[in-house]
Amino acid sequence: MSKRLTDIICPFCGTLCDDIEVEVSDDGKQILEVYNSCAIGSEKFLHAQSPDRITRPRMKQEDGSWKETTYEEAAKYTAKILCDAKKPLMYGWSSTSCEAQSTGHMIAEQVGGVLDNTATVCHGSTLIAMQDVGIPSCTLGEVKNRADRIIFWGCNPAHAHPRHMSRYSIYSRGYFTGKGSKSRKIIVVDPRPTDSASLADEYIQVEQGRDYELLSALRAALRGAQLPDKVSGVTKEKIYEIVDILKGGRFVVIFFGMGVTHSLGKNHNIDMAIALTADLNNYTKASIIAMRGHYNVTGSGQVLGWQFGFPFCVDLSRGFARYNPGETSSNDLLMRGEVDGCLVVGSDPGSHFPIASVKKIHDIPTVCIDPHTTPTTAVSTCHVPVAIVGIEVGGSCYRMDNVPIESRKVVDPPAGMLTDAEFLGLVLKEVNHIKGVAE
Repeated sequence: MSKRLTDIICPFCGTLCDDIEVEVSDDGKQILEVYNSCAIGSEKFLHAQSPDRITRPRMKQEDGSWKETTYEEAAKYTAKILCDAKKPLMYGWSSTSCEAQSTGHMIAEQVGGVLDNTATVCHGSTLIAMQDVGIPSCTLGEVKNRADRIIFWGCNPAHAHPRHMSRYSIYSRGYFTGKGSKSRKIIVVDPRPTDSASLADEYIQVEQGRDYELLSALRAALRGAQLPDKVSGVTKEKIYEIVDILKGGRFVVIFFGMGVTHSLGKNHNIDMAIALTADLNNYTKASIIAMRGHYNVTGSGQVLGWQFGFPFCVDLSRGFARYNPGETSSNDLLMRGEVDGCLVVGSDPGSHFPIASVKKIHDIPTVCIDPHTTPTTAVSTCHVPVAIVGIEVGGSCYRMDNVPIESRKVVDPPAGMLTDAEFLGLVLKEVNHIKGVAE
């Protein structure tokens, strides 16, 4: 016998699909089948059943082997390295709940740590641009129901956010977009002809690193200015044509990804994209949304924002919050050798940081809190596996459009396994004990 749970949140990407159905065994211990999710989302649910999964904390020995330990001992070790460090780095936070993030921030306050999330190597430039010029945004629900002009700039949702197009941006049938894709014009701007580009009505092949110039040209064309024959590899005729398409729509939405945030210009590209969106509002309704990756990287920025006033790169080493990307960001601190202890939660810098930074993580005491075995756990001195948020424990998360959504528990975690919030609670208790702080 089995039962089917409905309206489950998928804890994979920033789309946070909330229509997942999961068939579980009657005893609530095993996931039998996953419905409605993409292939990646289904794999994340089913991975919880992996027979090779690590279910207890483990410490690395001098010979490089692992030795199993208890959560209590792992919490004491974590508290000790954080308290002993002059400037501990506490990185990640993007694949965990807002509750766990808040507990981790309390630890950082006590130990004078640096809090940074995956935006530092992802959409950090977006956050800087938003602080510079603001952002005219909207919810994905408004996109589904109203948007008839969609731009994907420097992103490939067909691979990175597989259900984004069917739920919100291309094929979804909304209140004012009842014909789905036939109600919309889709424009893709990318240096490469991606799978998303193959679905577009208009594919603009911009030259690599020349996004700023093309965005500026679109703004100029919107004002009726004269353009050179080509801008960023795109003919002026095509630029004027795109502008006419956008001006002719009822609701324009620009989705942009790391192809813009990581190319030449970085946050200034986003400044210009936001300015283009603002200009379009003189002719029609327009909004812009960042295509966020981890399912709760948006939530990490939100929680850091309401607790410390900054969305990432928060340095608490002086007893108050400081924010200066380039100085207080993870890679810069690691490269300069300023970090002497590290806690990684819900992310994998071992896969995504430069090798020089990964070597620094390897060389200092590092605790990695992660349900999975990753390259980061391999270079850590302590690996603490925890229950998977959105599958084995519920928690608050923020969708890429800053809408908070409560994830739900689907099955029980392996016997005796703690959640990340529970383990961080143990660490906070130990830190308070070491610091002599009253409970």
